[in-house]
Amino acid sequence: MSRPTTKQDLILAANTNYEKLLNLIGTLTETELNTPFHFENDEKKKEAHWKRDQNLKDVLIHLYEWHQLILNWIDANQKGEAKPFIPEPYNWKTYGVMNVGFWKKHQATTLEQAKKQLDQSHKAVMALAETFTNEQLFAKGIYTWVGGSTLGSYFVSCTSSHYDWAVKKLKAHIKNCKA
Repeated sequence: MSRPTTKQDLILAANTNYEKLLNLIGTLTETELNTPFHFENDEKKKEAHWKRDQNLKDVLIHLYEWHQLILNWIDANQKGEAKPFIPEPYNWKTYGVMNVGFWKKHQATTLEQAKKQLDQSHKAVMALAETFTNEQLFAKGIYTWVGGSTLGSYFVSCTSSHYDWAVKKLKAHIKNCKA
């Protein structure tokens, strides 16, 4: 599926990839659920997230927290409070540190809590996306607080693209468990 460029495609891709993620989670064995993630032996997996996330809960919480970013960012800016997408003191160069902060914040969160939080936040993000027109989502310059991008691109990044990332990570974990 190519990157969505319309509201209809955004909604479809987000919901489709979310269902793919849920379906994959539903197939995980007890061993796969209880085995910590280990990607150290794969030279291709150099990004920080391969070391950060230790289990399914960590992946789900990461998705949940990115939902919170978009929900809070849009809410604040629609109320006239100029806020960047990445909250201070972080920025696009240091958001990896922010992600580690999310991970630390949720160490006491259970897998069941993470699943519920993600489900609720996915629904909230999708409901928010529905409130915008196609033009508001995908035409540049509609909202000054979005910068040179489109609002829809943020929705895509926080939903369908991020769900695809999670599916790939879980598939790599499953492969490791079977090896």
